[in-house]
Amino acid sequence: MPPIPFENAYVTLGERFYARVTPTPVARPEVLRVNVDLARQLGIDPDGLTAEVLAGNVIPEGGAPLAMAYAGHQFGGFVPRLGDGRAILLGEVRDASGVAWDIQLKGSGRTPFSRGGDGRAWLGPALREYVVSEAMHALGVPTTRALAVVATGESVRRERALPGAVLTRVAHSHVRVGTFEYFAAQGDIDALAILVDHVLARHLPEVEPGERPALALLAEVSRRQAALIAQWLSFGFVHGVMNTDNSSVVGDTIDYGPCAFLDEYDPHKKFSSIDRQGRYAYGNQAHIAHWNLGALARALVPLLGPESVIEAAQAVLDAFPAAVQARHLERMRAKIGLATERPGDQELIDDLLARMADNQADFTLTFRALCDVTRDGGDHAARARFRDPTAFDAWAVQWRARLAAEGSDDAPRRAAMRATNPVYIPRNHRIEQMIDAAVAGDLGPLDALCTVLARPYEESSVHPELARPPEPSEVVVATFCGT
Repeated sequence: MPPIPFENAYVTLGERFYARVTPTPVARPEVLRVNVDLARQLGIDPDGLTAEVLAGNVIPEGGAPLAMAYAGHQFGGFVPRLGDGRAILLGEVRDASGVAWDIQLKGSGRTPFSRGGDGRAWLGPALREYVVSEAMHALGVPTTRALAVVATGESVRRERALPGAVLTRVAHSHVRVGTFEYFAAQGDIDALAILVDHVLARHLPEVEPGERPALALLAEVSRRQAALIAQWLSFGFVHGVMNTDNSSVVGDTIDYGPCAFLDEYDPHKKFSSIDRQGRYAYGNQAHIAHWNLGALARALVPLLGPESVIEAAQAVLDAFPAAVQARHLERMRAKIGLATERPGDQELIDDLLARMADNQADFTLTFRALCDVTRDGGDHAARARFRDPTAFDAWAVQWRARLAAEGSDDAPRRAAMRATNPVYIPRNHRIEQMIDAAVAGDLGPLDALCTVLARPYEESSVHPELARPPEPSEVVVATFCGT
């Protein structure tokens, strides 16, 4: 058996869906990290993941490299032709459960979609995506995953010369909202229908297409996006660049660029250096997901048919905001230890978040500290997260009354909360420190981050410092794509 048991279903769709392209070889590839557990899950022999393979210098047997075509709304403006400008899909595999996965090299050289770019990645963004995507997986968030990072032995030019790298990314699918927009813009209805059938059959086999597969697809994408955004918000995650070409139709988090996690809670917080107006700020993400879903619906209109089906599609769109709110409320109830649904829960949670915002309370550690609070005491750690501890006290009176009404016991409630509220997230300042160290040749901080983030709900006696928020001098105020 070859080291990577490739399938190549996307190739069979036809060449209007992609451009065949071979990765550009690099000078001196060196493996920095391989995700051995993920490789084995995918049925890949880790020993076959050599530096030459992971850099794209050697195409494994059975691989059929290509760059996918897609369009996209970028910050609201439509670009009819984007495509993989620095990423090459090597092929697809199935894991032991029969689930299909794409294997893609990111930073592997120019493609016909590079639009003048060099097609390369530098080490910082590659390591950021490796760490953050694997952390998201450990948190339980649907996401692309990272199989490996290699250094290329070459420099790439950004603001200055920086060390090059290639990330091997694994995804359930790389089909995006922008993929549908690409063919809709061309008026290629046949390609739209082929794409709908492909996504439903290969990636969403549990969905019954019925007489209107495009409507079934839209409804499932809406359901998955609502669940995904609720998870992002519950962990304080800010994607940073929610363009339609970065919106997966299978409900995974994809394209980690200027992403970040909140330290102190601020619903208006943005990190991306290119998001000057805050379009993709933390608190705007549900609205933007709704906007992107509308873009998908518009692309699918030629396949929807009669007016009654168009109305059904509109109903899917109209239901989305309430669906996100319901999923988010469900997650936030769990974060504060509520096992049942009662009137007033939304107001209780909103009140806590407002007090956290007013007091610059750390998002992750405030909720984790709540796990130690009992109905009779243990408030010290939670109070300490607020500039004015009495702000917590006033809320805690309401919260304890709600817990008493529910009749929950402290021990099982606190255990359930610890399984919902992480100790560790990929703190922005720790990511930057890790990148700086790796550029200098020290992979120790990378190893430490990967160790604790693999078990984010467990307190570590080895690296407790990685849970701490940044000192004022360490605060990260802007993040960058690295393209």
